Amino acid sequence: MAETDNAIAMLEDDHERLQELLGQLEQTTERATRTRTDLLATIAAEIRVHAELEETHFYPAYRDAVEQKEERAMYFEAVEEHHVVHLLLPELEKTDVSSEEFAAKAKVLKEIIEHHIEEEEAQMFPSARKAMSKDDLAELGQRMAQRKTELMAAVR
Repeated sequence: MAETDNAIAMLEDDHERLQELLGQLEQTTERATRTRTDLLATIAAEIRVHAELEETHFYPAYRDAVEQKEERAMYFEAVEEHHVVHLLLPELEKTDVSSEEFAAKAKVLKEIIEHHIEEEEAQMFPSARKAMSKDDLAELGQRMAQRKTELMAAVR
């Protein structure tokens, strides 16, 4: 198994896709209602699947592997950032896609997610690579990939 075939590489791939989709959404106008609706549905599914994988697989494994207070604090902060996204996403889905309010909420969602991704990739993932073995990350990645397949099939 290649070194990149692990839990962290999988999450980084998800991050890249989410950033691309959120960027596309931000570029739409109030008149692009069908595009906004379709992009939002895709983004919502991607966020929910990604969040579940992190919350049920990666974060608990990370929390159990790290020992320092600062590392454990990263775990709790990441969980709380997910909580904020779980509150904002349904609000965005209920907002008229042709409104200025939608554009504002979409921008806030993008900023929250970008901040979250930046912290994970700059701090949590390097910490996880030190605390967890390559074999552990590979095994975790396999479990997450299997669960992702199941979750994506359920949301389509």
